[in-house]
Amino acid sequence: MNPRNPTPALLALALGYFSLGTISLAVVGLNAPIGKSLEVAPASVGLLVTVFALTFAVGAPTAPALLRRMDRKKVLLLGLALLTVGGALSAVAPDYTTMTLTRVIGAIGAAIFGPASSAAGAAIVGPERRHRALATVFAGMTAASVLGVPLASFLGSTLSWRPALLGVSVLSALALVLVAVLVPDLPAGEPPTAQAYRAALRTPGALPTVTTTLLFMAAQFTVYAVAGAYLAARFDASAGMVSGTLMAFGVVGVLGNALAPRISEKLGGTRTITVSLTGLGVALALLVVTPKAAVAGLLLFAVWAFFSQMYQAPQQARLIAILPAHPALILALNASALYLGMSLGSLIGSTFLPSVGATLMPALALLLLLAAAGAHVLSGRGTKAPAAPAPAEQPVPAPSNS
Repeated sequence: MNPRNPTPALLALALGYFSLGTISLAVVGLNAPIGKSLEVAPASVGLLVTVFALTFAVGAPTAPALLRRMDRKKVLLLGLALLTVGGALSAVAPDYTTMTLTRVIGAIGAAIFGPASSAAGAAIVGPERRHRALATVFAGMTAASVLGVPLASFLGSTLSWRPALLGVSVLSALALVLVAVLVPDLPAGEPPTAQAYRAALRTPGALPTVTTTLLFMAAQFTVYAVAGAYLAARFDASAGMVSGTLMAFGVVGVLGNALAPRISEKLGGTRTITVSLTGLGVALALLVVTPKAAVAGLLLFAVWAFFSQMYQAPQQARLIAILPAHPALILALNASALYLGMSLGSLIGSTFLPSVGATLMPALALLLLLAAAGAHVLSGRGTKAPAAPAPAEQPVPAPSNS
């Protein structure tokens, strides 16, 4: 690959993230056919998302220490291989127990690949392009909510859930081939240790920054994890309107993710995250008080998507700036927090929707978001992380094997 043209490598990593996001969430759209085929309740199928998320949360910070002798490119390929195998085995699982085990295999691969792909994207470009590179890589995850999950749902309804999951695993296999061909070799560097993790969390700003991610994702998934039921109860949305709202959420989210680097270059990473938190907060507050009209729900979900998807790229860039000697290590901790937040928010949403009611669900999310804002404020104290990308003459340190 031409080092002056990292775009093909970044797109290969983005495709890997796309397959990761689709595999992790596809069962949401395939809930009914999987439940009917495996003879389990819909709630049990929903737990397959939780199993994936919790495995990812544990695996993301653990994998770097176990794979410390392996160079970065091999780490990426191993992660994609396990993700592919897990997805393929899910497609042929004969029962729920086996299906759960295949989800663990896929999630281990995702935990290996996800943080490593962000670190690789940051390492193969100059510091002045880091925000854009991270946005490109993470765009795969955003696109999964736009195309991946609806596509899996469509294939599940027209063909079967098994071909749908097999098709997603084929995408993961394609990403593996493209990463092998397009991503340059990335040496292993200094291996992480337990002491390195402790030091990372003691670094000024690191722990509250990671905590912000956890609470930010928990706030979103308090409503998003039950979006179909929420929209139907709160806005009398039909099945078609629910699908349209979620599609709009994904499309506008891609736009927010794409514009985040430009906004961050003008405002700085810290202020961009403040704007993201504020915009999401306004959307959640309006969801509590807005009139009961389906179009209002669609518009506010679009506002939510735009501001929420501005968050990830500048936050990852801030973490790399906070701990430049171990970028993949701190990104692994952040990825773990991200999936823990998804699990926490999903648990809160599914638990409280029946008792609290749809109208007040965004208020619960808003409380979590306020806690995230507090953590964000704390993350800026005592740190001197650059608000904008580092100058071009400063080299990007090779990511640690994390």
